[in-house]
Amino acid sequence: MGLASQHKKLEKNINLLAIGAFIAVAIGGIVEIAPLFWIDNTIEKVKGMRPYTPLEQAGRNIYVREGCYSCHSQMIRPFRDEVERYGHYSLAAESMYDHPFQWGSKRTGPDLARVGGRYSDAWHVQHLKDPQSVVPESIMPKYAFLADTPLKAEGAGAMLTALSRVGVPYSKRDIGQAMADIVLQADPESGGDVEEFQRRYPKAQVRDFDGNPAAVTEMDALVAYLQMLGTLVDVDSAAAQQMLAEETGR
Repeated sequence: MGLASQHKKLEKNINLLAIGAFIAVAIGGIVEIAPLFWIDNTIEKVKGMRPYTPLEQAGRNIYVREGCYSCHSQMIRPFRDEVERYGHYSLAAESMYDHPFQWGSKRTGPDLARVGGRYSDAWHVQHLKDPQSVVPESIMPKYAFLADTPLKAEGAGAMLTALSRVGVPYSKRDIGQAMADIVLQADPESGGDVEEFQRRYPKAQVRDFDGNPAAVTEMDALVAYLQMLGTLVDVDSAAAQQMLAEETGR
């Protein structure tokens, strides 16, 4: 009876209830968050992961700017129907350089976590210009203006500097050459050193993405980003390695 009366007193007093709720949330937060300060890395690195190239990062910024995450997720859950439709389930390490991540919470359109290489550049360009011309039932709006909008690359170095400050491992060379790297990746005939670029960014695709070699456009950047998604990591090997590490650690 004593406990019941005390509980009733707590329910009727909004100040006591607020204090009690705060204490409960604080304890839960400490239990969940505090251990992370003693863990060297909460995400186990996998072979193949690298930071985005400046062009891919610029494309990702456009993806975020246009709200593509509102209709497309970038996280394949470990369920049979999702794996059969979209490919191997997503690994945490594949989002380790995302600020913020693009997992999404809604799929009006398909998941894009492994869209890289599934379609040609020309398909992506046409799909972005006029989605209904390639997918008649699509309700996606048109983004034809991307092909006519020059990519503003002047702030590329500052963009990489900001990301390096939150842990993305860009070198001083990467930051210093960011603007030149954007031009090089979208126009391999520009005279840059493609081999040196690909040593710094393994598996980076170097070509004219939008079909217009005369200019580096926002379409180039977005298609470069889409064509990279899901192509960096050998997910089967990485998943097997992760399972082995978990079993060894038990």
